[in-house]
Amino acid sequence: MFAYYFNLALRSFRRDRALTALMVLAVALGIGACMTTLTVFRVLSGDPIPSKSDRLFYVQLDAASRDGYTPGEEPNDQLTRYDAEALLREKRAPRQALTTGGFVKITPERSGQAPFTSAARFASADFFPMFEVPMLYGSGWSSGDDDARARVVVLGKETNERLFGGGNSVGQRVLLDRTEFTVVGVVDQWRPTPRFYDLTNDRFAETEGVFLPFSTSRDLNLDRQGNIDCWGDTGGDSTGPNAPCAWMQYWVELESPAQAAAYRDYLVNYSDQQRAAGRFERPTNVRLRNVMELLEYNRVVPQDVVMQLWLGFGFLLVCLVNTIGLLLAKFLRRGSEIGVRRALGASRKAIFAQCLVEAGTVGLFGGVLGLGLAMLGLWGVRQQPASYANLAHLDGWMLLLTFVLAVASSVLAGVVPAWRAMQVAPAIQLKSQ
Repeated sequence: MFAYYFNLALRSFRRDRALTALMVLAVALGIGACMTTLTVFRVLSGDPIPSKSDRLFYVQLDAASRDGYTPGEEPNDQLTRYDAEALLREKRAPRQALTTGGFVKITPERSGQAPFTSAARFASADFFPMFEVPMLYGSGWSSGDDDARARVVVLGKETNERLFGGGNSVGQRVLLDRTEFTVVGVVDQWRPTPRFYDLTNDRFAETEGVFLPFSTSRDLNLDRQGNIDCWGDTGGDSTGPNAPCAWMQYWVELESPAQAAAYRDYLVNYSDQQRAAGRFERPTNVRLRNVMELLEYNRVVPQDVVMQLWLGFGFLLVCLVNTIGLLLAKFLRRGSEIGVRRALGASRKAIFAQCLVEAGTVGLFGGVLGLGLAMLGLWGVRQQPASYANLAHLDGWMLLLTFVLAVASSVLAGVVPAWRAMQVAPAIQLKSQ
């Protein structure tokens, strides 16, 4: 029966080509605009580590001075070096990692290659297993390397290709800021979106090209980058062990809600101890958020993207309203044909079904054209200077959603015109003939 209705729809399209083209174009424009904005929103609002986002928690403590204190406000987004290193030493979680951003100057050993600067990630050993960093060669360093301030480094895939042609470089030497490091691992392609482990830098930037122990970075006084908040005398060194400055990110992996509750209690006790010792001046104020809670709190999705999403759906609604008008005009123009079919025995249900199939067919053709417009729109997005721009692409699920949304919206738009068409009285139409 569907094939019969579909055949009738195609014959109808051939009779009213101009009107059919207008309807297909209206649906395509709405679908194209909607899917472009929806794809960008989906990329930016997705779970960056779905396998364990509910088990990774970000730690916040309020170590700032009493000046400017407002009861109930959020603690600082980052930890001081003193607190991060203290929590790391006490190891109250199955895994924990302190981390911060930086950059290093790399001097290639191969002749003809000029030195270049790379973004770096200074971290502790658990960083790699906690965040499921895929390794192409070798592995991360050990906690013993952290303690020994070892000159070891993990290279990003692109950095390894630039220095060693993409081969297995484990055991090779590389010169970072005039200090020789031994390569212990190479990261495979890895770009969590957003870059949740450090939201203080560019949230949608590519991952760093170099990873090395935080303890080593301080021993060599390597350059850091990222936000830093100081509230007292730093003694000329804002990154020193006792400097009153927050600039470290601290993560823990907890296996259950019970572990999370116990760790929260531990943070409360730690804050109480620090206040009793005179370091913390404000009342105890801790936060322990998992990955998705942290992304929601930081409103990671840019507001302009949210606005574009609403505009895209609004434009689709306008296009569907126009499609309703065109379908209504098309069906009512065929009143005499519908009247004859009713007089020959066609039921109202059959007329209604045929009209809906015709509307759905318009949506199918509109979806094909809308898919092309969406791809064109995403190509335009990728030309923008925003760091997230090159992430926008239609995957398999979005391709399927494009056609489902196009057909479903067209069928929905065809309900009222189809209902009006099935109300045509055959006697009146035959009399007028």
